[in-house]
Amino acid sequence: MSETVDLKPGFADPVTSAQEVFRQILEALSRPGRIGRLSSDLDAPHPLDPATASICLALVDVDTPLWIAPELRSPGAEAFLKFHCGCPITQNPADAQFAIVPGDRLPEPGTFNQGDPAYPETSTTVIVQVARLDEKPTDASEQILTLTGPGIEAEHVFSVSGLRTFTEEWRDNCALFPCGVDLVLTAGDKVVGLPRTVVITQTA
Repeated sequence: MSETVDLKPGFADPVTSAQEVFRQILEALSRPGRIGRLSSDLDAPHPLDPATASICLALVDVDTPLWIAPELRSPGAEAFLKFHCGCPITQNPADAQFAIVPGDRLPEPGTFNQGDPAYPETSTTVIVQVARLDEKPTDASEQILTLTGPGIEAEHVFSVSGLRTFTEEWRDNCALFPCGVDLVLTAGDKVVGLPRTVVITQTA
């Protein structure tokens, strides 16, 4: 007997909500490290955060293969994404145009599609779910991320918990420019963009 899946609804107003989320993601990637909130009140399927599910509804479609890390897969999440996005779910992260991963088990950037010098936009955008995102640390367990690069006047600092250290790997990713992956961190309805052009320093 097959398992019954409780399929969560998508956006109440698909066109308007998708356009707004798309605008907010562009803003996040153009202003690295700035914590934004996605405006949709989506009831996301476990274990996806509302921001993660909203980004997928806005950006993922039949032409964008999606890879989901095993820790974030569930029948409800897969049914939601297949039904509302129509996306193929790939078993190979290197084939994905979008990926959903947990921050504490973030794969190396080289795991994903790095793009081609002629078509760097074909690289994977990695949606990284973390436990918390804050402008300032609220407890000793949070890491401090210091960012420099395009879109940042001098440097920008914010705190995060539930994200493993990946500074050296990210340096290698930046060296591939214009190729390389982009990251979008999510926590609840919060979102932070980390494009491949930004330099990241992590401290405990």
